[in-house]
Amino acid sequence: MAARTKSAKDRPSYRCTECGWTTAKWLGRCPECQAWGTVEEFGGAPAVRTTAAGRVSTAALPIGQVDSRQATARPTGVGELDRVLGGGLVPGAVVLLAGEPGVGKSTLLLDVAAKAATDEHRTLYVTGEESASQVRMRADRIHALSDHLYLAAETDLSAVLAHLDAVKPSLLILDSVQTVASPEIEGAPGGMAQVREVAGALIRASKERGMSTLLVGHVTKEGAIAGPRLLEHLVDVVLSFEGDRHARLRLVRGVKNRYGATDEVGCFELHDEGITGLADPSGLFLTRRDEPVPGTCLTVTLEGKRPLVAEVQALTVDSQIPSPRRTTSGLETSRVSMMLAVLEQRGRISSLGKRDIYSATVGGVKLSEPAADLAIALALASAASDTPLPKNLVAIGEVGLAGEVRRVTGVQRRLSEAHRLGFTHALVPIDPGKVPAGMKVTEVADMGDALRALPRRTRAQAPREDDARR
Repeated sequence: MAARTKSAKDRPSYRCTECGWTTAKWLGRCPECQAWGTVEEFGGAPAVRTTAAGRVSTAALPIGQVDSRQATARPTGVGELDRVLGGGLVPGAVVLLAGEPGVGKSTLLLDVAAKAATDEHRTLYVTGEESASQVRMRADRIHALSDHLYLAAETDLSAVLAHLDAVKPSLLILDSVQTVASPEIEGAPGGMAQVREVAGALIRASKERGMSTLLVGHVTKEGAIAGPRLLEHLVDVVLSFEGDRHARLRLVRGVKNRYGATDEVGCFELHDEGITGLADPSGLFLTRRDEPVPGTCLTVTLEGKRPLVAEVQALTVDSQIPSPRRTTSGLETSRVSMMLAVLEQRGRISSLGKRDIYSATVGGVKLSEPAADLAIALALASAASDTPLPKNLVAIGEVGLAGEVRRVTGVQRRLSEAHRLGFTHALVPIDPGKVPAGMKVTEVADMGDALRALPRRTRAQAPREDDARR
């Protein structure tokens, strides 16, 4: 008797726990999200179905006849957030805001909820992580009260949809999508199936009602958005809320935006009274002094399209251990190590190798772009010689391993920002383009040219080891 073949219902099926892609056989790597080891067995193989043609909801039109006014953005009342969104919230748009715990996501969105609420546009704030009284206390503290802002504490998807029918808001804020669950789907809140169902239901409701939706998302310890990667594909806008919890600065970056550019950055300051936008945040990253101090150098970094003047500080002390310390804060350790090697080999400064070196930025800003290389190198050289750089000097440029100073993007924008803040002298790579009137710009080709910004006794105070032996 021939063995009975397994039906489609009996055969196992496999699903990627990262993005939700399904297949009839096991694979070591998901072809959808390219993740390894995430395909697991979860049940019977999916039945193959065909869909017949049905009735269309709206007739297809030539693209020139489509009314684009329905996608006009409405300002939220928070200028820095509107900058990142591309002007405001588009009706029917779904925005995912992700960030680490305690960075200030709920504070920002509660402020947005109050400022966006008007007579014609109600706002519904649904919290699944706190009680309504806790949110009310925060609203009192940051002065985010409005008669048109409605508050509900729910963790059930059906209850959230019922609130939409009752309030009929123009803006829905859900804090957070990982805390809400559907009773029709198995699994705990925050699981892959639950997040997909909750997000899908709210996206459908947003499109049908023309309602803007802001979803708060958790992040993993690696900094990625928690839950299935499908969530990022479904929403229209993905924003990343960044910042050191010990600093006042907060940055909102656009990761994905179907309605605008993703190279804009919003700057905020978090304080006891709430969170406020910073149209001119450069003051947070500078230390105002009457006289220059050794080991400090200013640079201009680009956060998206926005130029920000930042200060790099360095300190060198005699080491008490065989392996000198190398400590950084706000700077990439690898780039600081590269600048130390370039200074020793190309700049003929050998005293750095046996000293403890500490380097940091001011105000919690993180400098990762190569344009800060020249400022890092000059700060280290200034600290090694205990010689301050000239006052009102900024340094912009990437430094290569051969000691050359390379060009970077946006030099003219960087110089214009430095000139606006009162800086009169700049060190830049060769051929910077048009420079602001009244600003002295010195073009440097290599580290030798750049180190001439320090007094001549810099090189005399830091001789090479072989010269010292002689």
